[in-house]
Amino acid sequence: MANGTTGKKGTPKNAMKAARSSSVVSKKGTPWGTIIAVVAIVALAASVFTYYMVQSAPKRGQADREAAAASYAPNPQDPDPSKRIPGVVAQQYAGQAHVMPTERVAYDHSPPFGGPHDNYWAACNGVVYPNPVRNENMVHPLEHGAIWIAYNADQVKGDDLNLLKARVTGKTYMMMSPYPGLDKPISLQSWGHQLKLDKADDPRIDQFIAALRTNPNGVYPEIGASCDAMGPGQFDPNNPPPFDPSKPGPDAKPMDYKGSAGANTDMPGQQPSKPAGQ
Repeated sequence: MANGTTGKKGTPKNAMKAARSSSVVSKKGTPWGTIIAVVAIVALAASVFTYYMVQSAPKRGQADREAAAASYAPNPQDPDPSKRIPGVVAQQYAGQAHVMPTERVAYDHSPPFGGPHDNYWAACNGVVYPNPVRNENMVHPLEHGAIWIAYNADQVKGDDLNLLKARVTGKTYMMMSPYPGLDKPISLQSWGHQLKLDKADDPRIDQFIAALRTNPNGVYPEIGASCDAMGPGQFDPNNPPPFDPSKPGPDAKPMDYKGSAGANTDMPGQQPSKPAGQ
């Protein structure tokens, strides 16, 4: 008798076991479905992470920009640090001269940064307006200590636009809107101050904001006034009055206008209006 025990047809038992094992492995096969699912999950996680890093980059970098501009915050020894920022234009304007929603003002600058304005202020609590907004409403928040970032939509797009939005979104006493016909890519306004720039990464943007937003040292007329939305029937940030690109007509109110009858009534969140001429 030959060494070893044989199975059917003389096949050694060890060979039979090996054949069975090979057959089982063949039947199980490679788990391609699981592998594909894992690869898809990893790829999705990587794409989400990449998207987050790209989209959040302006916001994450904004903290560094604000820290770099911190030396421009006002203090008793340096009440208006914007005087140290190259390119800032400053001009004195009397406050609290209001016009009616149907009236226009012949502003002396474009965009304007002071002068008569609508009694209803544009919401300035971190709002990024997607469309141009009426000048007379946008000037009023400047009287409350807000900063308005205007930009030329033909020149500022993509990453540059996101850099500007990072300075505004969700931040009190800040607002932003496109401005048709702007002669520079970017223009910053506070009451009595303006700075026009070419680049969204210019550090002077953050210096201007640090120096002038709610500066308490008399650089704007109505300290402590509100920036909150007034709502439908007054000023609705979801449906603001549109920008009028036409040249103001002969009935437009001049820069020394003292206010229209019925437009100077005091409103919640607004400092009391002074009589005309005071």
